[in-house]
Amino acid sequence: MASDSTFDVVSKVDSQEVSNALNQAQKEIVQRYDFKGIGAEIDFSGEKILMKANSEERVKAVLDVFQSKLVKRNISLKSLEAGEPFASGKEYRIEAEIVEGIAQDVAKKINKLIRDEAPKGVKSTIQGDELRVSSKSRDDLQATMTLLRSFEDADLQFVNFR
Repeated sequence: MASDSTFDVVSKVDSQEVSNALNQAQKEIVQRYDFKGIGAEIDFSGEKILMKANSEERVKAVLDVFQSKLVKRNISLKSLEAGEPFASGKEYRIEAEIVEGIAQDVAKKINKLIRDEAPKGVKSTIQGDELRVSSKSRDDLQATMTLLRSFEDADLQFVNFR
């Protein structure tokens, strides 16, 4: 009897590429004329990315520079979770973080999507911050991958296809 074929659905980000994008954004912010003398900067402190400037519009521009560097390095903006600008003394700040792994509520949405719209023999189980999808038919699994590529809430990758 043929065994089930499986693949895992994960949400991972290459941390080296994020670091490179951050370094490029820092260099651009230092060099650009419109950021001179306004205290604009971007720093990585532990898990958070902190952007600072002297006005709300400027700190949003710093975020925009960082987002453009992420896109150039093929990192989905779905992985970047940025907060709203807030005043801190004389400057405005935005805190952001790179999200990895699939959150429980998002995993449940994916599970429901697979149950409702994937071919009948496909089953999925939540395993920590990833999902394992299995079926007897590899064609059904590939149809499920196509279905999940249109999922909007997270940046998904497919690994361990067996």
